[in-house]
Amino acid sequence: MSEKKVIRIGILGFGTVGQGVWKQLTENASSLESILGVSLKPVRAAVQDLSKAREVELTTDQLTTDTQSIVDDPDIDVICELMGGVDLARELTLRAFANGKHVVTANKALICDHGQEIFEAAEKENVRYAFEASVAGGIPIIKVLRECLVANEFPLVYGILNGTSNYILTRMEQEGASFDEVLDDARSLGYVEADEALDLDGVDAAHKAVILAYLAHGVWFPIENMPIEGIRRISNEDLKAARELNCKIKLIGVIRRNFSNNHVSVGVHPALVPMDEIIARTDGVYNGVSITGTAVGTTVLTGRGAGQDPTASSVVGDLVDIVKTITGDAPPPKLLHVTPDQCSPATAQEVKGSFYLRLTVDDRPGQLAQVAEGLSDQEVSIATVSQALKECRNAASLILTTHETNEHSMALAMEKLEKLPGVLEAPVLFRMFDPNGKDNSQ
Repeated sequence: MSEKKVIRIGILGFGTVGQGVWKQLTENASSLESILGVSLKPVRAAVQDLSKAREVELTTDQLTTDTQSIVDDPDIDVICELMGGVDLARELTLRAFANGKHVVTANKALICDHGQEIFEAAEKENVRYAFEASVAGGIPIIKVLRECLVANEFPLVYGILNGTSNYILTRMEQEGASFDEVLDDARSLGYVEADEALDLDGVDAAHKAVILAYLAHGVWFPIENMPIEGIRRISNEDLKAARELNCKIKLIGVIRRNFSNNHVSVGVHPALVPMDEIIARTDGVYNGVSITGTAVGTTVLTGRGAGQDPTASSVVGDLVDIVKTITGDAPPPKLLHVTPDQCSPATAQEVKGSFYLRLTVDDRPGQLAQVAEGLSDQEVSIATVSQALKECRNAASLILTTHETNEHSMALAMEKLEKLPGVLEAPVLFRMFDPNGKDNSQ
């Protein structure tokens, strides 16, 4: 009997996910080999600190601080880039391609910033760049978009792409706890990135939305041109008001395409999601992505969006796909080439929807009329209104919802409302998500 082929794997970055990948590959070695007909063997890992204690213990010859030595090692077939960051990760990824090595990554920031360059380099070198773990952890959303639903076009992809923000909002909504209280708990549980803005200001979710927009439509959206808002201004008062409207507030990424003019809108923001949507009922650290396809209708995937085991599971899944490429069963997927006339970003005037608005104002006659006039000047009309007195001062909360308008008109209206006499704080604005709506004009 001939000896089975061994595919040797080098891991760049041996933190939580890197150790999870090594553990899954070694603990499941026999079952993977029986399925694939080849042996997947992790052989070396690059770390910053050799002396650091780790859950997975390696021998001294298996650990190195020299990342480039792993990329240049001729005996290593596949690189798992799990180190994070952008500049060095990009350099090592491109070097691995030049050395004929396939690469698996969980690095959404790298793909968001340099995806076009990296995909083109992989295609040029005829190697595979696999990135399932970069979006939604253990949910196989990338494989679903690239392979399972390839017969579809996608008028709407949306969902919860950051488990930390979802955990915070769930605790606030269910327990009535304050944002600061739950944030402290999330920090102690290790749910919050060292750079908290990634989770709290929507940046992490935006990186993932960029990737999903590319997979669905072949367009790379510059993240600096996207509307990105986080969860810091969501209050218990807003969560209660959302419930009264039969909604929950979720931080969601939304990607819509208008097929009549081939314009695409991409954004990340808190939104009031109707309770009959599965995404509204996706709580805790879970992620959820809803995909509406022209052939299949709506498909929803939910699961753990982060953590060692779910993310490592996605990395191992990508390794299995790479085995198919190495053994000749499946060539590397081709780059999706789309020109501006085939698909381009929508303007703010085209992105339509309704809005939720909360203002803290002086409790005096005529205040609501003044606000209504400010909105009307930008052709924004009020759908519902409620008012409640604030405690400990002569102030009131005005909570409004609007009829359908557009992002441009609402932005102008907000500028005017901020300057109105009697408005005591910056207004709070959220979208009213409508799964059946059309963000782009028809």
